[in-house]
Amino acid sequence: TCPGRVLCKLPCSGEKEVDLAVQSAKAAFKIWSQMSGMERCRVMLEAARIIREQRDEIATMETINNGKSILEARVDIDISWQCLEYYAGLAGSLAGEHIQLPGGSFGYTRREPLGVCVGIGAWNYPFQIACWKSGPALACGNAMVFKPSPFTPISVVRLAEIFTEAGVPKGLFNVVQGGAATGQFLCHHPDVAKISFTGSVPTGMKIMEMAAKGIKPVTLELGGKSPLIIFSDADLENAVKGALMANFLTQGEVCCNGTRVFVERKILDTFTKEVVKRTQKIKVGDPLLEDTRMGALINRPHLNRVQGFIKQAKEQGAEVLCGGDLYVPDDPKLKNGYYMRPCVLGNCKDDMTCVKEEIFGPVMAILPFDTEEEVVERANATKFGLAGGVFTRDIQKAHRVVAALKAGMCFINNYNVSPVELPFGGYKSSGFGRENGRAAIEYYSQLKTVCVEMGDVESVF
Repeated sequence: TCPGRVLCKLPCSGEKEVDLAVQSAKAAFKIWSQMSGMERCRVMLEAARIIREQRDEIATMETINNGKSILEARVDIDISWQCLEYYAGLAGSLAGEHIQLPGGSFGYTRREPLGVCVGIGAWNYPFQIACWKSGPALACGNAMVFKPSPFTPISVVRLAEIFTEAGVPKGLFNVVQGGAATGQFLCHHPDVAKISFTGSVPTGMKIMEMAAKGIKPVTLELGGKSPLIIFSDADLENAVKGALMANFLTQGEVCCNGTRVFVERKILDTFTKEVVKRTQKIKVGDPLLEDTRMGALINRPHLNRVQGFIKQAKEQGAEVLCGGDLYVPDDPKLKNGYYMRPCVLGNCKDDMTCVKEEIFGPVMAILPFDTEEEVVERANATKFGLAGGVFTRDIQKAHRVVAALKAGMCFINNYNVSPVELPFGGYKSSGFGRENGRAAIEYYSQLKTVCVEMGDVESVF
């Protein structure tokens, strides 16, 4: 993987191409929505099987596509096929209710698909996000037109091929390529029934505005600046591992990362020393090598942006305890790569930019605290609400604190664990709607109520 090398050239989909994709998905929807849940289940299981079988090949493609380590890419691909398997399992059990009414009359509900759904993905988990969106959409009987990020256009095309191989009707899962303009054509298209977006808060706001014009439901999975709270009674080794997982996965380019690490003052020095020691040992470099633990950031502008946050943090009084500088691997092929050393910031204050804004890079901010009440208040003092984590041996305290956190995804004594069985999504500016779990079914289907009269109509006329 030569950094900065052009992988491929893809034409951006204009209004005409978007319309063709939507019309093709609409035609496929007519066939797919009429199939039984069990028939859909079999096709989705076949897609999951192909992904599982080609796991290493797809993971390599994802690493080249995104720059994350091959070790992480394989985990992403495993989560992807598990997601399709999970929703295949639900497809055959989707059902409404029968409600008995007086005099032998009755009512029932039908859970019906929406139609053509749009998925707009982010560049940090390109293949996995496409599966998280298409899994529940297809299980409910919908079609999907998916637009990956223009920075990671490749692996989603492979997913479309896999769905076709598995036997979905032609055009049921379509991929369009492009940036903001292509996204606008999708959001404004009259035949689109729903939009699911993963990305930044400003783009999420624009998508919501565009969807409002057509009264289209939206699911928004946006940014975060999540708190990770380490109490002094926590298992220190476990808490340190949790902090690394909460900050440095995918080069720190993860929306639910716990980048505000609140540490009880009693253990601040011990914890900080251990985190710095472990962070300095993270092997940065060629993401295709098995022993690499942190690959390259997505592109040069993003790397510069992350560097800018670190510079500003220093100006505002934060102390760089380790990393934060550019990294140049020994391999001459990689010398122009978008690499940096993972960074830990000490002496941080709640009002610093590096503590308030989402950096979306490998930068951890450590903040001391004294009491439970104080840390909960500070943890919630943010416009975001995607995730939160607590490390403590006191299980009552753990449950008490996560109950008080205003965040959609909370972790106790772990972090960044996202099994497909559990709903994922945020509070506040981090968005609404849920991906994964049974909850996602609600966002990819609609309820129809049918009321059946078994006697004569009771008329007031």
